[in-house]
Amino acid sequence: MIRKTPSLAAAALAAFFALPAAAQTEIQWWHSMTGGLNDWVVGLAGGFNASQKDFKVVPTYKGSYDESMAASIAAFRAGNAPHILQVFEVGTATMMASKGAIIPVGKVLADAGYKFDPAAYIPAVVGYYTAPNGQMLSFPLNSSTTVLNFNKDLFKKAGLDPNKPPQTWPELALAAAKLKASGIACPFTTSWQGWTQLESFSTWHNTLFATQNNGFGGNSARLVFNSPLHVRHVENLSNMTKQGLFHYRGRGNKADAAFYSGECAMATASSSTYASIKKNAKFDFGIAPLPYYPDVAGTPQNTVIGGASLWVMSGKKPAEYKGVASFFNYLTNAEIQAKSHQETGYLPITLASFAMTEKSGFYKQNPGTDTAVNQMIRKTTDKSRGIRLGNMLQIRAIVDEELEQVWAGKKSAKEGLDEAVKRGNEQLERFEKANKG
Repeated sequence: MIRKTPSLAAAALAAFFALPAAAQTEIQWWHSMTGGLNDWVVGLAGGFNASQKDFKVVPTYKGSYDESMAASIAAFRAGNAPHILQVFEVGTATMMASKGAIIPVGKVLADAGYKFDPAAYIPAVVGYYTAPNGQMLSFPLNSSTTVLNFNKDLFKKAGLDPNKPPQTWPELALAAAKLKASGIACPFTTSWQGWTQLESFSTWHNTLFATQNNGFGGNSARLVFNSPLHVRHVENLSNMTKQGLFHYRGRGNKADAAFYSGECAMATASSSTYASIKKNAKFDFGIAPLPYYPDVAGTPQNTVIGGASLWVMSGKKPAEYKGVASFFNYLTNAEIQAKSHQETGYLPITLASFAMTEKSGFYKQNPGTDTAVNQMIRKTTDKSRGIRLGNMLQIRAIVDEELEQVWAGKKSAKEGLDEAVKRGNEQLERFEKANKG
């Protein structure tokens, strides 16, 4: 009689356990984060992947925001779009109009059994990315807002109180004059000039940037940022340029380096500059709210959102959408949100993560880091909820061109703003015609 030997039984058992485990469902995530922020994104994906075994989020850098958006459109048409796409806030209206290409995040979460509670989020953040019916359209990953960064060491040199930054635009002009008199070549600069000096400026002063409640009311919105208040502000900045108080350093975030290198003493910029300033600055710095004009009624209101959100692309399998929902649910964890906020300067998107950061003593240890949140948790109005317009990328380029003409002394503030509004409205008309019906 032939008997089964122990070696045969052991081999059978080993073969059973050698069978491949159920494969993880991969979730492709295209993003536009570089440097330390790329490390942050990779860390978020890694943390989620380690927290469970069913899904694996694969983050891939796809170039700048406009480059990744173009790449995703091409990929969607070819049938190989990512599951998740990071889109900057100015692309929101365009993504909303791409109804066949995206699935609202609120639906993805609900289908997977997760509850979306808008009351848990910072109002200005969730409001921007939510449809009129209350459904969340995209997930607000990295939301920022505008702040005033200032060099405390240079303030001391100029005889200014380093613990009392200018609160109003007249105070900022006076501080800039003192800084210049003390030998500082660049008293004030700004990055993202259209966002800081027109978009956020408008909501901060509870003044319309465009009709239809800045585009939230429909695609027939038209630009109105050539009002007397806007002209007055740009004219003041133009005069500061002539006096050597305001130095324009280029489009986008080019002025950021001029601040953290110690060259410019004050800069209006994104709150997300915090990580870079903390890493690079060799001086003591402070963060203050965006300045305002004290004679304007209802000011200050709230600043406008910046940064980007995560959109879910259509055409994927149900199991893959469960993975996307699980990842988004993971990202809402208060501890993860608080850690991200403290590392990057981006806003904590939930009130719980804000409270957790406050309780930890982070704001007391790092004065000014709560500025962005405090500017955004104020109650919004129809004029200050945000700016959501089609072809916004083109409009910002037009604003840059026209403001550069003003700073160069080739156009008056009114001429520059009138022309920016005229050219920008042509872009809005095109968008409206393309998205009728």
